[in-house]
Amino acid sequence: MSEQKRKIINDPVYGFITINHPLIFDIISHPYYQRLRRIKQMAMAQLVYPGAVHTRLHHSLGAYHLMGNAVNELRSKGIDISTEEEIAVKAAILLHDAGHGPFSHALEHVVVQGVHHEQLSLQIMQKMNRDLNEQLSLAIAIFTDQYHKPFLHQLISGQLDVDRMDYLSRDSFFCGVSEGVIGYDRILKMLTVHNGQLMIEEKGIYSVEKFLVARRQMYWQVYLHKTVLSAEKMLVKILERVRSIYTHNDNALQTQSALDFFLGSFDGQMNDETLDLFCSLDDHDIMHALKRWAKHPDRILSLLCNRFLNRQLYKSRIQADTFDHDFVRSKEKQASAQFGIALADIHYVCFTGEATNTLYQTVDERINILFRDGEVKDISQVDNALIHQNLSAPVKKNYICLLT
Repeated sequence: MSEQKRKIINDPVYGFITINHPLIFDIISHPYYQRLRRIKQMAMAQLVYPGAVHTRLHHSLGAYHLMGNAVNELRSKGIDISTEEEIAVKAAILLHDAGHGPFSHALEHVVVQGVHHEQLSLQIMQKMNRDLNEQLSLAIAIFTDQYHKPFLHQLISGQLDVDRMDYLSRDSFFCGVSEGVIGYDRILKMLTVHNGQLMIEEKGIYSVEKFLVARRQMYWQVYLHKTVLSAEKMLVKILERVRSIYTHNDNALQTQSALDFFLGSFDGQMNDETLDLFCSLDDHDIMHALKRWAKHPDRILSLLCNRFLNRQLYKSRIQADTFDHDFVRSKEKQASAQFGIALADIHYVCFTGEATNTLYQTVDERINILFRDGEVKDISQVDNALIHQNLSAPVKKNYICLLT
């Protein structure tokens, strides 16, 4: 009998990650998965935190590693997880973000309109399943929560999943900030299963609270940092402008790539052919296009592209209250005069919006605490808990972006 193939990957966050199953090797070597090397995990955060250049591939491998740890921990507590289920849940977490397009969340619904990245992830998994002789069928059942052990799905997608554990740990590491540092190893040790549902043992309450608070701090400190927000909104406005002026005979707009199709011809229907086109797109397509569009005769498009390429971004302000109508109008008139842009198009250089972050969603997903006496409580109901009902309400902040 031949020795099983085994490789280790040296990860800066966790140390060595082991790959030791043929299906996992097949997934990692598939072109759809390798594309994740070319998509940054944190989109434009590198413009504020220069170290934040890690990719979706880094993140998926990290989540895979944590999933392996979680499975081992649950097994040690007598939870029945077969080898087949282990490989399937690891395959599912490897591919959970395969549907992200260029620059991840920053351009969600902008490049490929009307299609969510989770829907695309599922379609990619289904296409890969056909390529891999149906070996991903169980992984897809778990990913879509159609399997009879719901805790396996909750490890992939839930309030306390390994996806969130990895991105908080990884993003804080690469950004060099402490806000996202969580005790992921202790949380994994506290995992258990009760009546088929993933839960946390009573003694893990404070680690979970720290995890939830760290998540909120990372959103306001990093993900929704005003300069990161400015850069991402500028990228969105550039693509909006391209769409508004796009014609099939404009050689200066054509990028000769799949990007042309999604900006000018996509009808919202994703079949195998359009999925292949989507999976040929990555961050490099957008950056190449920006360099071309920087020379486009359209003043607004060339202005925004040149500003973006040279990090001359919108000046932004974030505050709790909505911005005064007269204040916004005065800023629009000021920008119109400065750049010679008609008020009908002023939203490309001056606009307002709303950013939202929720600490804990008590309706859609729950973190259940299993007490020693067998009682189960949602973490928001635990006596003296930091995470109570008031903190489940979304925090909304208003922003204004202005080109100066």
